[in-house]
Amino acid sequence: MNAVHPNPASVPTLPQKLLAHAQEHPKRLAQRVKRKGVWRCYTWADVFDRTRSIALGAAAQGLQRGETAIVIGENEPEHYWALFAAQSLGAKTVSVYPDATVDELHYLCEDSRARFIFAQDQEQIDKALALLERLPDIRGIAYWDNSGMWSYRHPLLQSFDALTSEGRRQHERHPQRFEREVNAGHSDDLALLTYTSGTTSKPKGVMISHRWLMDNALRMRSALPLQADMEYMSYTPLAWITEQLLGVTLGLALPLVVNFPEGPDQVLPNLRELAPHIVLFGPRQWENIAATIEARMLAASWAARGIYRWGMRIGHDVHVARLEGRTAPWLSRLLLPLAEALALHPVRDQFGFIRSNVAVSGGTAMAPDVFRLFHAMGVPLRNIYGCSEFGLIAGHRGERYDLETVGPLLDVEPAFGAPLESRIEDNGELLLRGGTGFLGYWGKPDKTAAIERDGWYVSGDAVRKTERGELVYLDRVEHLVKLASGHLYPPQFIETRLRFSPFIKDVMVLGDATRPWVGALINIDMAVTSRWAEERRIAFSTFTDLSQRPEVRQLVQGEIRRINQLLPESSRVARFANFPKELDPDEGELTRTRKLRREFLEVRYRALIDGLYAGATDIACEIAVTYQDGRQGVLRATVVVTDIEGT
Repeated sequence: MNAVHPNPASVPTLPQKLLAHAQEHPKRLAQRVKRKGVWRCYTWADVFDRTRSIALGAAAQGLQRGETAIVIGENEPEHYWALFAAQSLGAKTVSVYPDATVDELHYLCEDSRARFIFAQDQEQIDKALALLERLPDIRGIAYWDNSGMWSYRHPLLQSFDALTSEGRRQHERHPQRFEREVNAGHSDDLALLTYTSGTTSKPKGVMISHRWLMDNALRMRSALPLQADMEYMSYTPLAWITEQLLGVTLGLALPLVVNFPEGPDQVLPNLRELAPHIVLFGPRQWENIAATIEARMLAASWAARGIYRWGMRIGHDVHVARLEGRTAPWLSRLLLPLAEALALHPVRDQFGFIRSNVAVSGGTAMAPDVFRLFHAMGVPLRNIYGCSEFGLIAGHRGERYDLETVGPLLDVEPAFGAPLESRIEDNGELLLRGGTGFLGYWGKPDKTAAIERDGWYVSGDAVRKTERGELVYLDRVEHLVKLASGHLYPPQFIETRLRFSPFIKDVMVLGDATRPWVGALINIDMAVTSRWAEERRIAFSTFTDLSQRPEVRQLVQGEIRRINQLLPESSRVARFANFPKELDPDEGELTRTRKLRREFLEVRYRALIDGLYAGATDIACEIAVTYQDGRQGVLRATVVVTDIEGT
């Protein structure tokens, strides 16, 4: 699936970009790391000197062109230098998660045919030394953190200090060798292997060339307002391809100033201190930051909470309106500077987002409400969607974009091949081609062939394309559920999106091989929905009463209809009912972490589910309940089923 490129020499390798920076602007700042409370700076000349010394030192121990070097450790300058050094010699690299076990490290070394290991510290060296009897082809191990290493002795083991000293001696003897090695590199050489997660089988090494990296880095640049010398903090693991694209490749291509925290536990304090222009996290990390902000505000004084809520409301009125192409209310526009001063700027400052005009969620889709929270705060968060094999696929671009989607296909520079094309199969699976494409799995031609189809890369992702040509990520195809009609639909997508409604606490989507269409049972959020009802002077007495009110059913109907618009017609929720009582862990309906006990609920609410699919509109339910004082009882209620128009 490789594209034909007429001018291969026009695309540089990563070490060739490093060499160019060292020659053209040697004194410009390239990297910064915090150690023992002090930020230490490295210019392009510094990075080049250390890379050259490490490379020539490793070459003296036998690392050669075409071989593999493992790098295991946290995101630190030395991790980057080791990558650059191995690639300068024409070797490919494998970055490994720092918490990898001995067996996981052994598998990666064996599968990639590693010949050299760069390790951070004593913890990683212990893993490497434990493998040597099973890996007789390893020629050298080098570590960059000397802590606790004073008593370690092994003929293959040496510190970075010793390695670079040998490299400098080699440079004195052969002053032209390093540049010859760098210039001998070709953009189609393999730069690295990035391993899949291995959730269904052993991890597979995805082959990544220098051309692939440059292609995808420029795709990222086409979507993001990036500029040279922007500040970026390298925090997400280098075993993740997105970090290789942003921190490593764009760090060289633009270039960026790449910063490193003092340690994994110092990311947020260092982020606040540095306030970088570019922030990249995965969806779960952005969600965790959002949860942390909310938790801190809950612990704040009532006055601080009030100012925060007011400021966020003003920010939402203005920033989210602009994002969605609406006109912001004039009063909110007038009050925005005050909201900035009292609430929004202080919150951004607490988390290091003061200068973050490029904020990215990398990977799969994230809930729109998380995006809206950060936009209300004044952080222009956007999504980049891709995969390890094919690279970056789609992304939010410009100042206005649809948060329900992952954006349109990204642009490809002509030097890297044809523009990206997509095709959606009958089962919703996304097929792709264009750019540098998928280069294959290392040493696994059968696995490579399994995800290629007539020149297309088979993503395994289920998506839908909007009328504007933007992709909506639904789920992995393997997680879709088949209806009696044979149609596949994404229950997790529906449940996740509906749960982000403030009025919906839990959702149980119905529909399997025995049912012809999708239904849903909704557990309303009593606190939010009751407040909504009180504001509108809607009378109610109990949860059961509120859940069955026509106004509340209409409210939930609107929430479902909004999500239905994102789905293929056969995947849309056709009918729903609100649970007549709040789901309760004490009654076995939920786990202690509030996950649905689906099998139990299907039995407990059998009459409701059967009536919903039988076309009934009013269903009499009797549900055994346990009161807070331990007494047993039966809740008798008439549950109203609501149809969703247009399904």
